[in-house]
Amino acid sequence: MITTRTFAIGAAMVLGVTAAASGHHSFAAYYFEDQSMHIEGEIVEVQFKAPHTWVHVNTRDSSGGEKRYAAEWANPSRLERDGMTKDTLKVADVVRIWGSPSRDPNDGRIHLKRIVRPSDGWEWRSQRR
Repeated sequence: MITTRTFAIGAAMVLGVTAAASGHHSFAAYYFEDQSMHIEGEIVEVQFKAPHTWVHVNTRDSSGGEKRYAAEWANPSRLERDGMTKDTLKVADVVRIWGSPSRDPNDGRIHLKRIVRPSDGWEWRSQRR
């Protein structure tokens, strides 16, 4: 027979696992990981925080209009192991970004795999293939 205490402990465990699982997602659920695209533009914001770092870039579309992209990057801990800090990239830096396009073509997201700052040749590239 299940007691109230046993039920409460089991329910708490299920909720804890569910919360942890929803905190991290599969990139393939949001991006076409088998495809690649690139963008170039000026950084307007960098969010160097867990669970993923984001780089927001203003680009120009084919008609000359401005389009903003949000590039989802790695976890800050991983980037720090690669020598990246919260001060490596700054607002107004011009960058080129390569990555996987979003499954929703209208949301302006890209899963960042490589980033280059042409002004000084700084580059980061994913070690995962």
